[in-house]
Amino acid sequence: MGTAANKDGARMRDLEMLRRMWAFVRPYRVLFAASLLLLPLISACLLAQPYIVKRTIDDYIMKGSTEGMAWWGLMFALAVLGEFFLLYWQHYITMLVAQRSLADLRVAVFDKIMSMESAFFDKNPVGRLVTRMTTDIDVINEMFAAGAITMLMDIITLAGIVTIMLAIHTKLALVALSTLPLMLILIDFFRRKARRYYRLIRERIAKINAYLQEAISGMAVIQLFAQEDASAREFEALNAAHRDANHYSNIYEASLFSIVEAVSNISIALIFWYGAHLILGEPVSATSTVATAVGLGTLVGFMEYINKFFVPVRDFSTKYAVMQSAIAACEKVFSVLELEPAIADPEKPASAPPASGTIEFENVSFSYIEGEAVIKELSFRVEPGQHVAIVGATGSGKTTITKLLARFYDVQSGRILVDGIDVREWKLSELRRRMGCVLQDVYLFSDTVAANITLGDESIGMAKVREAARSVNASGFIATLDHGFDEAVRERGNNFSAGQRQLLSFARALAHEPEILVLDEATSSVDHDTEELIQDAVKKLQSGRSSLVIAHRLSTIESADRILVLHRGELRE
Repeated sequence: MGTAANKDGARMRDLEMLRRMWAFVRPYRVLFAASLLLLPLISACLLAQPYIVKRTIDDYIMKGSTEGMAWWGLMFALAVLGEFFLLYWQHYITMLVAQRSLADLRVAVFDKIMSMESAFFDKNPVGRLVTRMTTDIDVINEMFAAGAITMLMDIITLAGIVTIMLAIHTKLALVALSTLPLMLILIDFFRRKARRYYRLIRERIAKINAYLQEAISGMAVIQLFAQEDASAREFEALNAAHRDANHYSNIYEASLFSIVEAVSNISIALIFWYGAHLILGEPVSATSTVATAVGLGTLVGFMEYINKFFVPVRDFSTKYAVMQSAIAACEKVFSVLELEPAIADPEKPASAPPASGTIEFENVSFSYIEGEAVIKELSFRVEPGQHVAIVGATGSGKTTITKLLARFYDVQSGRILVDGIDVREWKLSELRRRMGCVLQDVYLFSDTVAANITLGDESIGMAKVREAARSVNASGFIATLDHGFDEAVRERGNNFSAGQRQLLSFARALAHEPEILVLDEATSSVDHDTEELIQDAVKKLQSGRSSLVIAHRLSTIESADRILVLHRGELRE
């Protein structure tokens, strides 16, 4: 009872995954339909070839006549050429549909991930998310490339072969196909056994990617503390688990392939045995006789048909393995698309008021982990154009304030107002567009210097980029670069010093012209000379804007209009 329910459940999941995949294929349904329409034509060309061979042998070779044989030779050549060209276009169109639909799927997953709240990234390793958009989608692409779609053509071909064989000689056909029931039982057994390992493979490759992303990003720390051996052992364990899952799936795939090969050879032997008696007109056993003899062409034709019959059956093991891996990958990919962000635009966002830069926290409480409050009943107000500094010990909740202000997290109680409107009533893009954040750990993308300032905002021209860089004292070091604003930025900006990265982040903030400025430990990791440039940049950035400044250095907060002192999430003075 349970096994039947599991099989029905698995079948329903497979159909559900295919239905969801169809949503991405549907925009290209005309091309997809053309690909499907070519399948019966390919089958027709393939099925015609053994029949032409049979007729040629029986009607001409066995009778010692060649008159009219050229016509059948031409028909055979046309069938072979037809199969070649139709297969080419069918595969080309199928892969065209696959590439377009999977490109759309990858974009949909990326858009979904971009819409998720910060808490989502706290729980999901980057490597795992990258796996969903790369490795898993590549596996789905393999399903198309391996010809899983042609399984429909295989079914048509198999049905055609059985029909033709039965029409030519029923008894010989039944003998040739007598091994089929046993083979189907064995195929189903190994199919069910292998299924669970395809899911394990997808899960374990995601763990490998997650570990690699983390280990490579933190390689300097690993080497600094001489933990290469420990990291290698941890990776080896993950890799071994993935290898074992592949190992067991390979066992079942190999078993399936070898069974099909053995059964096909047995079927050929049966055709030889029974066909020889039919050709000679001899009884098959002491109690039976052969009513009519068959020609040599019929036997050769049956041999060709049985070979063509077992080709798709033999390929089924490979196609099925790819298909199951693809369905397992689909489950992982669509599990991401099913996610709903906890923080999203309200159904009816409030109209954005005129920008003033007012910030107000009203009895705000927040905790990352339930029961462990990081912010407790916090209330303060920042007036338009006012500069407020926030100080406190590590873990007092300073950085959390900036995350709540930008609505990366939602408060558990109380509310935060920006320009008089609760941040939960703002459209997220409009709320965050009013803010410019400069963090201690500046993130630069692998692009040009100019692109790292504009961040893809086409409304920011080069004139504004140059002016922003000049205003925050970044133009000096940019001018020394070989390609200036077109200089390539390496991964995470490692070809620039900490101070240079910080100046670029100031230029980025100024170019986007925010009404509210947030500085989170923006000068904590720079030398004295660079700090003077940055302090000058801060003054220019703060001019005419409301600002929240989180810092430990006195030089950063001494010009503040007010200083808020936090202790364990509470405002003390």
